[in-house]
Amino acid sequence: MEALIVLGAVALGLGGGYVLGTRMGKAKGGGDGARQAAEEEAARIKKAAQAEIEAIRKGAEVDGKELARKHKAELDEELRARRAELAKREETLAAKERDLEKQRRDTDRRAGELDKKEKSIDGKIKQADSAVSKAEAAQEAAKQKLEQIAGLSEEAARKKLEDEVKSQAYAAAATDIKRIEDDAQREAQARAKTIVASAIQRYASEFVHERTVAVIPLPSDDLKGRLIGREGRNARALEAATGIDLIIDDTAESITISCFNPVRREVARLAISGLVADGRIHPTRIEELVRKAEKEVDKVSKEAGEQAVFDLGLHRVHPELVKQLGRLKFRQSYAQNVLLHSIEVGYLAGLIAAELGANVKLARRAGLLHDIGKAVDHEQEGPHGSVGAELCRKHGESPKVCAAIAAHHGDEGAGTQPMALLDHIVAAANSLSAARPGARREQLASYIKRLDDLEAICKRFDGVERAYALQAGREIRVMVMNDQIDDTRATVMSKEIARAIESEATYPGQVRVVVVRETRASDYAR
Repeated sequence: MEALIVLGAVALGLGGGYVLGTRMGKAKGGGDGARQAAEEEAARIKKAAQAEIEAIRKGAEVDGKELARKHKAELDEELRARRAELAKREETLAAKERDLEKQRRDTDRRAGELDKKEKSIDGKIKQADSAVSKAEAAQEAAKQKLEQIAGLSEEAARKKLEDEVKSQAYAAAATDIKRIEDDAQREAQARAKTIVASAIQRYASEFVHERTVAVIPLPSDDLKGRLIGREGRNARALEAATGIDLIIDDTAESITISCFNPVRREVARLAISGLVADGRIHPTRIEELVRKAEKEVDKVSKEAGEQAVFDLGLHRVHPELVKQLGRLKFRQSYAQNVLLHSIEVGYLAGLIAAELGANVKLARRAGLLHDIGKAVDHEQEGPHGSVGAELCRKHGESPKVCAAIAAHHGDEGAGTQPMALLDHIVAAANSLSAARPGARREQLASYIKRLDDLEAICKRFDGVERAYALQAGREIRVMVMNDQIDDTRATVMSKEIARAIESEATYPGQVRVVVVRETRASDYAR
């Protein structure tokens, strides 16, 4: 850049000198005036040349700076590109390092697995060698046994082989029987629950409707709309206050209330009857009548409990137990009132205790309170015997009475099997009250059909001579032909019949299957 400026200045200087020399040569003859004019002209030209040189220099500086800026930008762009490429290469290198590390870990893991497999294979080889050794030893023993048998007659060899097979079969059967008994003991509780649940499901169609609903007559169908209320607010208030389901359908002049809790159902029945008689039906009035009905039900329960305690000649029974006992008045079990059943069990337990010389008052007390756990509902989990025993224990009853209450169903799985004399007295009285003729209602046609079905299932098996349903269908006794069925086959047949009854018959509780095989020998003395 500076070289260009110098060259331009020299060129201008040479040109000016040339012009100035020419003009001075021409003006030599013109005198001093011409010389002065030439000098002035030369000065002007020189000044113009210097200005032009300065302009050229400034332009060259601007061009040089622009060129330097562009060059610097190009260098920066190249530097950024190289840095980006370098970062990309570093990232690629790091990814390759991670891949190599992963491959190294996989290689180590596979090497460990190969070591384990190698050790396992070595173990299996050793086991195989051991099995071969045992097989060779067994073969040698069998060979020796065959050599011993070879010296026997055909009949003796057959007899010896039969005896060995029978002994092995008996040993295997004994082992299987012990295992089956152990499994049955472990599964007793679960099977008992399954049987109870199955019985409830099978009997629900016959009894659940009449035992969980109540029909309330109405003077007219106009009251249905008033009971429902605007946007159903009265019906919702009734259901919320009593815990029941209100069913209002097309049935003329009646409504239905449904609830599994008989006490709540009775409270709802009394409250709705009061609303119908009063005529004022709104949420506030509903709450008032529900509270009134609850007090009335509590009063009736207390009176019923006190009357039961008085009838049995008992004393010092906790008021809470009396109240819970009276609530059993609203409960039914197979159409048998639970409170009346409890009173009857108390009487029977007292009679049995008197015959055995035991404490009559204590037996009556335990018999009266044995089903009190059914009044607790879902407030406490567990079987009603255990719940009732815990409730009585909480309110000061004697340990003997609590134990008899807990064991009156003989629940071995729950550890409440009857042990003391009082336990057996209450259990026996409970069974007598429930099983006596007419205590628990059942439709005659369905009852007879159930017994016929049980007997028909048993008679379908080969070798069965006769079959009898006993104890209202709770036991089926099967008589088999002794020349066709042996003892082992009789055991298997009892299980087969039980499985067939489970899959085909409808029955409450459980059915005991008894297969009877007998041999009779007779002769005549002449």
